[in-house]
Amino acid sequence: MSGPVLKLVAQRIAMGLLLLLAVSVLIFAGTQILPGDVAQSILGQSATPEALENLRRDMGLNDPAYIRYLHWLGGILTGDLGTALSSGQDIASSLKGRLWNTLFLAFWAAVVSIPLAIALGLLAVRYRNGWVDKIISGLGLASTSLPEFFTGYLLIYFVAVRLQWFPSVSTVYDGMPLGERLSAIALPVTVLTLVVLAHMMRMTRAAILNVMQSAYIETAELKGLTPFQIIARHAFPNAIAPIVNVVMLNLAFLVVGVVVVEVIFVYPGMGQYLVDHVAKRDVPVVQACGLVFAAVYITLNIIADIVAIVSNPRLRHPK
Repeated sequence: MSGPVLKLVAQRIAMGLLLLLAVSVLIFAGTQILPGDVAQSILGQSATPEALENLRRDMGLNDPAYIRYLHWLGGILTGDLGTALSSGQDIASSLKGRLWNTLFLAFWAAVVSIPLAIALGLLAVRYRNGWVDKIISGLGLASTSLPEFFTGYLLIYFVAVRLQWFPSVSTVYDGMPLGERLSAIALPVTVLTLVVLAHMMRMTRAAILNVMQSAYIETAELKGLTPFQIIARHAFPNAIAPIVNVVMLNLAFLVVGVVVVEVIFVYPGMGQYLVDHVAKRDVPVVQACGLVFAAVYITLNIIADIVAIVSNPRLRHPK
């Protein structure tokens, strides 16, 4: 890679790290202003003032906020996410399996949605303004207009309860055969696919149509190439950068936006873990989950920026 490309890549990585640091401050500050008393929620309403004061002192709750933040940040930098207040378990150990389950769910949703979205986008461009394009756009708009919980409950009722094709509860466990695991996540994968499919398809269509206005497309038409050859060989490769950006943003959503889907299908991922501990006001778990979600989202956005930079021929071959 040339000098300008390396410089821009380094800038994106540095900005990502600074943004993650800023997000950690916001997460810590947001959890500190939550109503209620952590010590009270742990010991219960019958706890004596002396017991509450001792627990607050042991947990460091009497220290200034910036001291507690620096202590929390130092633990994160060394791989220590803290201990869950409600169970006393190590958060990093608990998150490991949960994060793997969430990534597994997001991976298969991406495997289904990304090729399908690109194929539908290419098909919509090939038959643009025709009935095929209108049907694809209409169905995509309808799917993205429905909230995840509504789509999820519809699938549970019709596909799981009435037809009994797939289970309504997505129970997975260690050592579970791949076929059974895929059957268990079929419905949540379907919901996530419907959520991100329309956006990726519409942006793919828009990016390719923008490239189709270029002069070299007219040259390809004069050479006698078929419309699909022009789209696949000339328009699509030159529209990769914006398409990758859209794909990465939706991948980030697949990981970060699974909370509702995991709760609906009782899937043992990070979203379910987060919701369970929000109800218990388990602040260290909420902070750790929020930071992990933010790190995944920022990392995928940095990758999208780097791919867009590297795919820019004017930066790869500066004059």
